[in-house]
Amino acid sequence: MKIFGTDGVRGKAGIDITPILTIKLGIVAGLYFRKHSITNKILVGKDTRKSGYMIENALVSALTSVGYDVIQVGPMPTPSIAFLTEDMRCDAGIMISASHNPYEDNGIKFFNRFGYKLDESAEVEIEKLFDNEELIESSYKTGLEIGSSKRIDDVIGRYIVHIKNSFPKNLTLQGIRVVVDAANGAGYKVAPTIFSELGADVVVINNKPNGYNINEQCGAMHPLSLSNEVRRYRADIGFALDGDADRLVVVDNKGNVVDGDKLIGVLGVYQKKIGGLKNNKLVTTVMSNLALEEYLKKNHIELIRSNVGDKYVCDEMQKNGASLGGEQSGHIIFGDYAKTGDGLLSALQVMAALNESGKKSSDLFNAFELYPQKLINLNVEQKIPLDCITGYEEKIQKISSLGMRHLIRYSGTENKLRILLEGKDKTLLESNIKDLSEFLKNKLS
Repeated sequence: MKIFGTDGVRGKAGIDITPILTIKLGIVAGLYFRKHSITNKILVGKDTRKSGYMIENALVSALTSVGYDVIQVGPMPTPSIAFLTEDMRCDAGIMISASHNPYEDNGIKFFNRFGYKLDESAEVEIEKLFDNEELIESSYKTGLEIGSSKRIDDVIGRYIVHIKNSFPKNLTLQGIRVVVDAANGAGYKVAPTIFSELGADVVVINNKPNGYNINEQCGAMHPLSLSNEVRRYRADIGFALDGDADRLVVVDNKGNVVDGDKLIGVLGVYQKKIGGLKNNKLVTTVMSNLALEEYLKKNHIELIRSNVGDKYVCDEMQKNGASLGGEQSGHIIFGDYAKTGDGLLSALQVMAALNESGKKSSDLFNAFELYPQKLINLNVEQKIPLDCITGYEEKIQKISSLGMRHLIRYSGTENKLRILLEGKDKTLLESNIKDLSEFLKNKLS
């Protein structure tokens, strides 16, 4: 049975992600991690969705039933679970979150004991166990072998100290006004604390989660309110997190959203300047703009492309000895401090680059112009293989012959087809993506 998508297990809470599925998944995950167990502890965190209670309790029941001791830390950012899993010497970490998705959705992400997301081979092994009913029935512990659970509320301090230590000791945020949009999500406590303790004048918005308002017209997916507040308070910069705070969107002092590729490019050049860019390599995905690649090349930085998803970025970083990687969408990985995208860590590196540049954010993060690029998301009922669609190959050949770069793929977390075209001629680009999207919409409807 196929359970895992691009980023863990995700779907509608109560429909796709049910208590029964969660219990079964928790049992087989426990059995998988038991093969490499050292401490017999598993860490569990979540974001602020109401359905998190249902999923958390089901996971705790499952894991304790196969003998694991569970540590529950409550609402915390996804990257904090990655960090704390390794820091607290746990066999694994589990984050309950659907990231940037609406509150109706939820998901389950797994980390190994080193804080890395599971690779595909591990996911396949867990899926095989999921189908082994006989093994599951024989796995329950009894008596003293049944596991325990406890909730720890003070680990937030460990994560805050860790993130603050990534900020250069010779710099301060004194005199800088920052607006932070917490998306009513997992970063609602951590984010304002970190910026305040480093001396910034902090304005916080969307930091009152109620279980239903996570990502609701706010955060990284909806930065308009952040832009308005940056202009209103005449702030130097604005930061928007998503629901689990592993993604960052930046708004400059003029209220303009900074393109993710421009942000990664400037951060790459800054890291090279301070000696923090290992092997002068930077990893991005196939989604990133060609102009970013050319900008990095001018600064003698090699760009390496990966599949879409921060775990694939991380894999390429490890293979190539790179210390920085990221996605256009806002997942940025600083390998010296984190094993996954971390919105708050990225925000502090942005602040360090801004602080040392002496420039306004609107100038610093506009270092190069992007080639015209258009992305359309089509809602689909079924993910029919694209090569099975009659006439599809002819459409793609035409686009390539016109000198345009293309990327058409199904989302790994939603029932959507993503269509990306990029080229130097904007008019040609728009006419071709309109034609292609209408063609695919008709074929997939």
